[in-house]
Amino acid sequence: MNTMESQAELEQALQQIKKWEKNQGGLMFWDKLGRIPFMILDKMTPKMIRNKLGVVLNELGRFIQSGGTYLISSKAVLQRLAKEQGQAEQELTISQASQLPLQVMNKTADSLSKNRSNWAALQGATTGIGGIFTISADIPAMIGMSLKILQEIALCYGYDPKDPKERLFIMKCLQFASSDVVGKKSILAELSDFDHADTSKEVFSQMKGWHEVITTYRDNFGIKKLFQLIPVAGIAFGAFTNHTALESVAEAGKMLYRKRRIQERLQELQQAESSSPSLEKM
Repeated sequence: MNTMESQAELEQALQQIKKWEKNQGGLMFWDKLGRIPFMILDKMTPKMIRNKLGVVLNELGRFIQSGGTYLISSKAVLQRLAKEQGQAEQELTISQASQLPLQVMNKTADSLSKNRSNWAALQGATTGIGGIFTISADIPAMIGMSLKILQEIALCYGYDPKDPKERLFIMKCLQFASSDVVGKKSILAELSDFDHADTSKEVFSQMKGWHEVITTYRDNFGIKKLFQLIPVAGIAFGAFTNHTALESVAEAGKMLYRKRRIQERLQELQQAESSSPSLEKM
């Protein structure tokens, strides 16, 4: 099964991702409001919402440490990949999925992202009916959907979300989606050598400091939910914000995981080229 793209194709795909990265400076108006110091946000946010955000912090920390109840089954995603590859009867492993053509990975990730974003819109509309009385159910639901789609995207590109290292990468994707331009640049710099052998100890160090990883996400998440507190009117805004929020999370996940896979394949091609002269001499 020929799964590897040419170096030219990989480099072209990588350039498209780098172009996307350069265009990530713009924020919507509620994201800009999220830059307000969290002390002020605390005063603006009803106690019920603050309590729920506190629960969110604990849940996200639990996800990094152990996966908690948020770890998904890989079987359905691997079946989708096999079907897209035209081998629906075959049961893929994650290792085999990592060798699939990028086109198959991309199409599967796009399909899953569209599906989850539509579900998020429905969730937002439903919980927007009662304003503050139903929004408390929307917050953990959105966290769950965000973690779910990022894990599915990880699987699409052949990475195992059960690996603690991947769960940290997923949190970085979540943070990237709601960061400002400075934060995005910082995260991209961190992820540039994420798979380097010397970073293994840093991964576990960052796992212990997970609170810092998600502070930005928490701030923005809280301010977005404030606009959904108006009963009935919250239906439209809830659907819109949930859809765009999950869409941005999914886009960040797709681009960052795609970039990792492309860079790994380029490195494999370079290693193959460097070893070929020595093989010819034998």
